[in-house]
Amino acid sequence: MSVVMTKDGTGIFFKDWGPKDAQPIVFHHGWPLSSDDWDNQMLFFLAHGYRVVAHDRRGHGRSSQVDTGHDMDHYASDASAVVEHLDLRNAVHIGHSTGGGEVARYVARYGEPQGRVAKSVLIAAVPPLMLKTGTNPGGTSITMFDGLRKALADNRAQFFLDVPSGPFYGFNRPGAKASQGIIENWWRQGMMGSALAHYEGIKAFSETDQTDDLKAITVPTLVMQGDDDQIVPYKDASLLQAKLLKHGTLKIYPGLPHGMMATNADMINEDILSFIKI
Repeated sequence: MSVVMTKDGTGIFFKDWGPKDAQPIVFHHGWPLSSDDWDNQMLFFLAHGYRVVAHDRRGHGRSSQVDTGHDMDHYASDASAVVEHLDLRNAVHIGHSTGGGEVARYVARYGEPQGRVAKSVLIAAVPPLMLKTGTNPGGTSITMFDGLRKALADNRAQFFLDVPSGPFYGFNRPGAKASQGIIENWWRQGMMGSALAHYEGIKAFSETDQTDDLKAITVPTLVMQGDDDQIVPYKDASLLQAKLLKHGTLKIYPGLPHGMMATNADMINEDILSFIKI
């Protein structure tokens, strides 16, 4: 396997496909999945001549199931370890959900200061802050995240069936046609990872304030989200991201769910490709 070792001894699994002299696109997956969640996009952009790279977050997929570092700082540092190991430059970084938070922190703290990033894309991403606080009244109550932690601890296998069968892909909506393959692939990816990483990751994606990360990003950034996202409310996510970014382009998709790059891959892929080519 292709693995890079981080400074704290964590093995981060990664994929690196395509011409090594082509512009790289780096994909950052959501919670509690793995780089496999980007299979469709990686094949699409590979076919368009790009170099495509994706890694499994620490504790997820095939990366080390360590008991430390399940926070946005380490997520970004681990991503940087992969990028530096491959010496990627002029890269486009694309992140979904928690991976969007990882992209924002990586680009702000590593990618731009090192001159390695050309553009970024945030898809249904968690920044600036999911948790409802006194200064973030539109956020989600801590009781909801506590409920996620309890469901995970009580029966992770069932929980990881319930999420993709329902709100993640909008399969709980009237008239929705569920894909059993998508549901089982979500479950497969989730169960590959560490229960501890997933449990502590809930705090990372819900309580990390990334306002300053968004403000620090100067590269062109495409912000994409469906307005029927039942996981990350778009009014407290993409709408705020677009306001905080210096060069943000906002695209809201009527009726699309959180996992829209799986349910509507053709449209999402073409929109990303158009943005990269600008």
